Amino acid sequence: MRHDFTSRKQVILGALTLLILADVAFAAYSWQLASAPRTPQQQFAAEIRRHDLLKADIKRAQDIRDSIPAIQKDCDKFDRSLFPASSGYSSVTSELGGMAKRSGVHLDDVTFKETEIAGRRLTGVMIDATVDGDYKSVIQFLNALQRSTNVYEVDSLNLATENANRGPASVIKVALHLKTYFRTAS
Repeated sequence: MRHDFTSRKQVILGALTLLILADVAFAAYSWQLASAPRTPQQQFAAEIRRHDLLKADIKRAQDIRDSIPAIQKDCDKFDRSLFPASSGYSSVTSELGGMAKRSGVHLDDVTFKETEIAGRRLTGVMIDATVDGDYKSVIQFLNALQRSTNVYEVDSLNLATENANRGPASVIKVALHLKTYFRTAS
């Protein structure tokens, strides 16, 4: 009797396992049907949309490839517009001095720090300087920097402390941190 109950229990467990596996299979099949387009027209429309997206991606890639020569030409033009490293320091000093004179500010403590740019024919040059004058003149100097045909990137401006600013009350002293680039020999 005990043996009969054990075999019956095994049959029930086997049937239950088969029912659970069948239920999982039907659930997966039902999920697949629910996620797929239901009609051939809907499936065709989805394929058309996918085709159009891929076609647009290919068009953008071709446009980018076609514009590369113009971009390279612009980059070469930019490189040629930079001061050569051999005369760059004197050119920058002269230009900054001219801007300061025209703006009515006093340019002082100009220092340069050079950093090579790997993989490019460029040298980055950090310029630290102090400018003092009235507010309007300092703004005119900064506008001249911005409008210069040469590249000057203003990294930071720092107003000098009251202890360091020992001039008339209307004069401000500003510490400038600039960056520019020189082209190096190929």
